[in-house]
Amino acid sequence: MAQREARAGATNWKTDMNDGWLQTSGALFQAVQLARVFDDSKTFPDCVPSAPPEQVEARFRALLADFVAAHFELPPARTMEALQQAPSLAAHIDRLWPMLSRRPDEPVAGASLLPLPNPYVVPGGRFREIYYWDSYFTAEGLVASGRVDLVEGMVRNFAWLIDRFGHVPNGNRSYFLGRSQPPTFCHMLLLLEREAGFDAVRPFLPQLEQEYRFWMRREPATYRGRPVADRRTVLVGEEVVLNRYWDDHNGPREESFLEDVELFGHAPAARQGELYRNLRAGAESGWDFSSRWLAEGAGLESIRTTELIPIDLNCLVYNIEAQLARWLARLGAARAADYECAAARRIRALNRLCWNAKAGWWFDFDWANGAQRDAWTLAGAFPIFCGLADRDQAAAMAANIEQRFLRPGGVVTTLRTAGEQWDAPNGWAPLQWVVVVGLREHGHEALAREIATRFVGLAERVYHRTGKLMEKYDVCDLGLDAGGGEYPVQDGFGWTNGVVRAFIERFGL
Repeated sequence: MAQREARAGATNWKTDMNDGWLQTSGALFQAVQLARVFDDSKTFPDCVPSAPPEQVEARFRALLADFVAAHFELPPARTMEALQQAPSLAAHIDRLWPMLSRRPDEPVAGASLLPLPNPYVVPGGRFREIYYWDSYFTAEGLVASGRVDLVEGMVRNFAWLIDRFGHVPNGNRSYFLGRSQPPTFCHMLLLLEREAGFDAVRPFLPQLEQEYRFWMRREPATYRGRPVADRRTVLVGEEVVLNRYWDDHNGPREESFLEDVELFGHAPAARQGELYRNLRAGAESGWDFSSRWLAEGAGLESIRTTELIPIDLNCLVYNIEAQLARWLARLGAARAADYECAAARRIRALNRLCWNAKAGWWFDFDWANGAQRDAWTLAGAFPIFCGLADRDQAAAMAANIEQRFLRPGGVVTTLRTAGEQWDAPNGWAPLQWVVVVGLREHGHEALAREIATRFVGLAERVYHRTGKLMEKYDVCDLGLDAGGGEYPVQDGFGWTNGVVRAFIERFGL
C-alpha cells in the first residue's frame, strides 16, 4: 500500500550484485499488484527484470505519462495577461477581476470540478476553482471595485453548495467534499446586508442554519469531566460544545498525494494512524500549514490539528450564532433565542479556555491534554473581528499586535520561523483584514491605519517590481519574497486583490 512508501520518488528497483536479491517497492510494484495483473500476488515479487532496473523504471514512467496524455485532458495553463502599467494599484486590481472571473460551469462527465450555477472568482495560479474562505476577502475588494454583482453570484453559489452537499466544501472539487474551510458565508451575508439591506440576506438564512448544523453535528454524548470529541465538535462541559477542524476522510489528500505519502514514511508510528486526517484538517483550517498545529520544535509529521480547539474557528461559529439570533429575531422566529443562548455559552467557554489575561491574548486550547497552547498566532485576533472581545481585552490585544506582530510590511502570521507558509516571516491578506477591521471596531484607528498602510505599501512595492499581486508576502524583510509550504508562491491573487483594494478605499491610500 502507499502508506508503506517512505519516498514515492525513490528508485523503484534495486539489485544487490552479491546475492541477486530484488527489492520490490514503489509506484511500479504498487501499480502491478493493485491492478491484479496476476491472480497470485506472489508472482510479481518473484519476477526477474529483463533489463537494468533503471531502464525498467524509466520505461514505466514514460508509458504512464503517455497513457495519461492519451486519456486525459490536462487543465488549461492559465496565466495572468501582461497588463500595461495602470495609473494606480486600485486601477490595476479593477482590471484583474475579469481575468479571475469564471462563467457558470457546464457539467463535464468524469471531471472533478463541481459545476457552479453562477459566475464566480478564483484566486489565480494553480487555484483554478473557488476556495471558500478566500471568497469572502475577495468579495470585500469586489465591493470596493463596484462589482457587487459578482458578490451576489458567489453568495448564490455557496447557498447552492450548502443545499446540494450540506456545507460549503474547501473548493468546488469533488475531492474537497470531505472538508470545508473557515466558515465565512455569514460574513459574506453581512457584506451583502451592508450593501443591499436585510431583504438581500433573508433568502439565504435557511442555508446559513444548515451550515451551522454541519459544524455542530455530533453523536449524543454525556460530559463526564473531560472533553468528548466527535467530528467537528468537542463537548467541553454540560451542553457546552466548541468546534475543531476535521475531515471525513483519513487518507492522503488527492491534491497533495505524493507529499502526504512521503511524510507518512517519516512520521513516528504513534502519529501515523491519524496523520492524513490531521493534514486534511489543517487544510480545512486554511492554515496549511503552520507551527500552530505542530508539536513544539517538531516538523509537519507531528501535526495534531484535530486535538486542538482553534480560537479563530470558534469565533467564526460564534458569529453565525450571533447573527442568526439577530436576523431570526427580526423575522419573529422563536428559535432566535436558542442561537442567542448558544452564542453566550460559547463566549463563556472561550474566555475560560482560550483567553489568557496575563498575556493579553487568545490561544488555541489543547483539549486532548487539557491545556492552553502557548503559540502566539494571529488566529488570536479573531475575537476582535467577530465581536467576542470586551474593551479591556481589545486594548490588551492592540498592545500585543503593535509590540509583537507589527512588521515593516504589516502584521506577521506567527512569531515562529518554522519553514511553513503560515508562519513568520510571512504575512497574509486575510489576517491583515481581520486585524485591521477588528482594531477599528474597538477604536484603535491609528494602529489599524498603520497596518493597512504598510501592507498596501508592500503589495505596491512588489507590484512595481514584478507586475503581480501575490498570494502571501514576507512582511519582515521588504526585499525578500515569501516562501515555505508545498508549492511556489502563486500570483493572481484573489484575496490579496480584495484586501488591498478595500484598504485603499477605506483609508484613502
